[in-house]
Amino acid sequence: MLILISNDDGIQSPGLQVLAEQVADLGRVVVVAPDRERSAVGHALTLHAPLRAQKIREDWWAIDGTPTDCVSLGIHGLLKESPDLVISGINRGANMGDDLTYSGTVAAAMEATLMGVPAFAISLDSHEFNREAFVWAGQVAAVIARTVQEQGLPADTFLNVNVPAGRPSGMQLARQGKRVYEGAVIRKSDPRGNDYYWIGAGELGFQDLDGTDFNVVQSGQVAVTPLHLDLTNYAALERLRQWQLDLDLDPGEDTSRNE
Repeated sequence: MLILISNDDGIQSPGLQVLAEQVADLGRVVVVAPDRERSAVGHALTLHAPLRAQKIREDWWAIDGTPTDCVSLGIHGLLKESPDLVISGINRGANMGDDLTYSGTVAAAMEATLMGVPAFAISLDSHEFNREAFVWAGQVAAVIARTVQEQGLPADTFLNVNVPAGRPSGMQLARQGKRVYEGAVIRKSDPRGNDYYWIGAGELGFQDLDGTDFNVVQSGQVAVTPLHLDLTNYAALERLRQWQLDLDLDPGEDTSRNE
């Protein structure tokens, strides 16, 4: 296999190093990752500035862009052939529930899927670096990689994998959970009396619903959530057909001129 690895924690992230080590037996591993931390940038793509790629060592590249940039540049610019698989991670901290919409880790896997390459994102439910826990997560990544290689993925589908902080007791398919955002913004004042704000600094939680990624990870198991590129809410689409939307515009004044 030719495996392209990226992340949003940056090229120096220990999770990235461990992931590369744990999947090395599966084939050639090429790392294309941001040159610094790019957490919570979502699916941002750099369109109005050039990107620079610095070769750190053989098959390791640092990019001064977003995770999406890294995957796009890796597939279309740095690699001579398309990779068989893209893995994004191992992220320090889980990407569950609504958080995945902000995640650069998840966005990297999404970008690969848009390019027609099978992909998954993998995150560890811990913000501390415990090598043993990251190695377990890396072993999970290797299992998922082999399975994707053998079984394939449905069209326009990628996986969001979340690993508990301790030794996983199993692996389970899960649906996306729901975040509780109370107190997510904190307001404080500087010495001059001006207010400033921290987003995401409050205590956040999840709705503990059976079968969700959060619920599965809390039970000590790996949560594997299939995500789809088509964001259409088909149930709502059928309901909204009852709106009978009509567009009756006022023609207004004709301002066109023949010169």
